[in-house]
Amino acid sequence: MVFQTAGIEISPFIPPLVAFAISFFTSMGGVSGAFLLLPFQMSFLGYTNPSVSATNQLFNIVAIPSGVYRYYKEGRMVWPLTWIVITGTLPGVFIGAFVRVAYLPDPRNFKLFAAFVLIYIGLKMLRDLLKKNKTAGTGADSEKRFQEMVRRHRLKKASADGEQQENLPAVKVIRFNLRRLEYSFYDEVFDVSFWGIFSLSFVVGIIGGIYGIGGGAIIAPFFVTFFRLPVYTVAGAALMGTFVTSIAGVIFYQAIAPFYPHISVAPDWLLGLLFGVGGMGGMYLGARCQKFVPAKMIKWMLAAVIIFTALKYAAAFFG
Repeated sequence: MVFQTAGIEISPFIPPLVAFAISFFTSMGGVSGAFLLLPFQMSFLGYTNPSVSATNQLFNIVAIPSGVYRYYKEGRMVWPLTWIVITGTLPGVFIGAFVRVAYLPDPRNFKLFAAFVLIYIGLKMLRDLLKKNKTAGTGADSEKRFQEMVRRHRLKKASADGEQQENLPAVKVIRFNLRRLEYSFYDEVFDVSFWGIFSLSFVVGIIGGIYGIGGGAIIAPFFVTFFRLPVYTVAGAALMGTFVTSIAGVIFYQAIAPFYPHISVAPDWLLGLLFGVGGMGGMYLGARCQKFVPAKMIKWMLAAVIIFTALKYAAAFFG
């Protein structure tokens, strides 16, 4: 099957299958998988035009709602955190999209930029994972208690009369204003700065707009490593923020395409939709299975794929 905008010819079954496999694992950490789909498209499919960033964001739009719905259903959506992420990343996405088209159209230079971003995040996560002594307030206690409750929850059987089991713990917002966001999860309280989250989101929006990932792959690890928030509570917010900013990114890339007739800027709609369909199934199952996977394992998985991708990009630049 020929994809005109991307300039490639592949089987229509490959994009959804690849997206399903990637999204199943990455959605557990609040990441859509777009940051891994991008190197797949560039390295394996040979899709290197700037429009690959817009196509990647189109994948996010189609795939993410299923994962967000699952986190919402289980009471693990921190909505105030989501709103801060969205308001911070939206303006950054527009700036990033312009930078990508105007200053980083060369795929070789773009890969070097992506490598620096990812290696920093990956090494930060790796350093935190290798620390033997965890400080208080890192979310580790609530994550362990949550996992223990999930384990007990699975062992329980429904009563003969069909009585429902007790619900798993949900996030409770304690305080939310223009200064602080405070919420509890499994009897542990987390208090973060509104403007700290907003500033991080703005920078992530710029980087995500350039990279074409919406920012989830960047902001989720930052929430876990810098703000010490439990991964079980940030995944939904990171995905929702990525969804909204990806909509803005696709609209912006499509809008500026007529001003750059010499290069491919607008997304490949058919390719993006095929990736999205596969990602939709993968994200729903990944979000559903997240509570059964130890938080530390999810963090190791995120760190591994981020570092691997970064090294691959750096090797492509210097090779």
